[in-house]
Amino acid sequence: MPEAPPPDHSPSLPPPRWPRRRWLGGVVAVLALVGLGSLAWYLTHRPAAPDGTGTSAAGPGGAGGRFAGGGGRGAPASTVGVAAAATRDMPVILDALGTVTPVVTVTVRPQVSGVITQVLFTEGQMVAKGQLLVQIDPRPFDIALQQATGARLRDEAQLENARLTLQRYQTLLQQDSIARQDVDTQAALVKQLEGTVTMDKANEATARLNVGYTRVVAPSAGRIGLRPVDAGNYISTGDANGVATITQVAPIDVEFAVPQDRVPEIQSRVAEGARLPVTAWDRTRTRKLGDGVFSTLDNLVDLTTGTVKAKARFANAGAALFPNQFVNVQILLRMIANAVVVPVTALRHGSNGDFVYVLQEDRTVTVRPVTRGEQTVDVVAITTGLQPGERVVTEGGDRLKEGARVQVAGERPAGAASGAMRGASGARGRHGDGASALRDGASGVRGEWAGRRASGAASRSGEGG
Repeated sequence: MPEAPPPDHSPSLPPPRWPRRRWLGGVVAVLALVGLGSLAWYLTHRPAAPDGTGTSAAGPGGAGGRFAGGGGRGAPASTVGVAAAATRDMPVILDALGTVTPVVTVTVRPQVSGVITQVLFTEGQMVAKGQLLVQIDPRPFDIALQQATGARLRDEAQLENARLTLQRYQTLLQQDSIARQDVDTQAALVKQLEGTVTMDKANEATARLNVGYTRVVAPSAGRIGLRPVDAGNYISTGDANGVATITQVAPIDVEFAVPQDRVPEIQSRVAEGARLPVTAWDRTRTRKLGDGVFSTLDNLVDLTTGTVKAKARFANAGAALFPNQFVNVQILLRMIANAVVVPVTALRHGSNGDFVYVLQEDRTVTVRPVTRGEQTVDVVAITTGLQPGERVVTEGGDRLKEGARVQVAGERPAGAASGAMRGASGARGRHGDGASALRDGASGVRGEWAGRRASGAASRSGEGG
């Protein structure tokens, strides 16, 4: 029989346990690090105790304050702009868009046709009434005048002869030496020649007038436009462009439209004899073009726009207003004495009507219903609901509500700097405590990890021996 193998007397080794111990140690280390991190976050973010020491991150309302009310747990304070309600005389101004319109616009056309021999103006020139502009060749018209004069002289001579003959006939008729029929015929001839002479005089006057029309003069004063003709051109009376266009620029009118709801107020002011001042501004409303006076209203309402055309007259001594120029017009209707006014941005609109946010002494705001009055570009009048001197929110009010705590822009409450410094010092202390705790915790975890590794190695050595 074959021999059995000798028994193995070597001690059996238990399965190694160090991988499981290493896994457990890693889990414990991770949990310890998470706990230390949570502790550090709490230490650096905890609110200050309300002990009046002012060790919060920032003092009440100070720069960098995290919570409203100096570190409380309320809503964050909003930074707003404020303005005080003031009392002053407020003008009631009506704004409109207008067009500059010349008082007189004339297209100068010739009264006779002919060849232009001289052009005596320059483009853009200011001309006076009666100033010679264009000379048309007068020779044909001089000749026509001479012909008319000659015909008048001839017919006047015939009329004079006929009158003498009629006198002789009348003498003979008294002597009963001529028939009455001859006398009547001669009398009719005299009347006929008188009519001919009258026509000759009219023709002569027309010819003389045409000679005068060869001198084209300015019918009114104003600025002359671009020149459409030159010397040597033949021009006729039917030419649409004429020889020049003149626009009167001083004085000058501005036409604009006013809402039909404002018409009764304007009419009442005009009926009282008031002279309503009107100011013209350029399109950007930055440059004043002139001051004028309201003139008149149109006699009907435009159905498409619901407005009425109006006109104002300006002296325009400096020629700042140019014909057909678009301008912004402001009409001063009246003045409201001692009106309570606030900036336009302070007035807000809600479902229950107009309101403002009024700033209280404790730096909170309250909603105040008000009644609005007249408004300008910058301010609005408050007829009821607000007293002079009360401070209202003008900027940053979109995120406010009743009782909200605010911080006024540009103001630094007393003690804010010292509170901020104490808060920064406390924050650095808390950050230091958290960092020390983190370092201590990390050292402990590393020590525990090293101890466990050493214990595991010793156990394996003993078991191996």
